[in-house]
Amino acid sequence: MSETTDINQAIWIGLAKAHKAALATIESRLKQADMPPLEWYDVLLELERAGATGARAFELREKLLLPQYGLSRLLARIENAGYITRRPCEDDGRGQRLFITPSGKAIRKAIWAVYGKAIKQAIGGRLIQSDADMLLRLMALLQCQPDSEGDEDGAKAAVHPSANRRIAR
Repeated sequence: MSETTDINQAIWIGLAKAHKAALATIESRLKQADMPPLEWYDVLLELERAGATGARAFELREKLLLPQYGLSRLLARIENAGYITRRPCEDDGRGQRLFITPSGKAIRKAIWAVYGKAIKQAIGGRLIQSDADMLLRLMALLQCQPDSEGDEDGAKAAVHPSANRRIAR
């Protein structure tokens, strides 16, 4: 194995472990606060962002990167809790649009109160500002896709827009 491969594997494993540890902290805090799972927050946030037009399930699937079967089950659980509703899609008689309910908005805000503090505990409290800034820049580079297959220069030169994005509260 080459030195480059070893470092790439170490980075990959480190990223996976950091992600797993942060998620474990966040999920634990949500469970302690008797809140729904983190994936519910993501769905509710996207539906709140969709506003009065709502969103189709395939639109959510694209934004959340979930498989169809996983999203269908997730939406059913959230709907059964009363946090979303479905209405027929006017431009497609077979389709449905999803909307967040007032109680869905309230629970999303309640989840964020716990989630935001858990993010700070899992990540923010462990890094000084200069390290956090550097990590954000490095992650932005890793999120960029090369311009074409085999062209890694595009990934190194680009600045990904998510580097400046904040999580909605």
